[in-house]
Amino acid sequence: MTDTTTKPTTTVETKVERPQLHKVILVNDDYTPRDFVVMVLKAEFRINDDQARRVMITAHQRGVCVVAVYTKEVAEAKATNATDRGRGQGYPLLFTTEPEE
Repeated sequence: MTDTTTKPTTTVETKVERPQLHKVILVNDDYTPRDFVVMVLKAEFRINDDQARRVMITAHQRGVCVVAVYTKEVAEAKATNATDRGRGQGYPLLFTTEPEE
């Protein structure tokens, strides 16, 4: 006769939480040329010409426009790169980020 004991098995469940997303926002100014803003949007955010023009016009009309939504690190990097492109040319172009609700 063999003596067998059964041990209860436990499983560990790890919950993976999605990272909080952040919006990249284009802030309108009255000095940066529209074509330059469109060029920066196309280059940094990889959007087509039509989308870039719509974002630029919306920011012009409303004061701000959400360009895209990314994880915090990516959003901050893209906003900084896009702002730096404008500053490098002497324009007050500004992109900011904020958490998405």
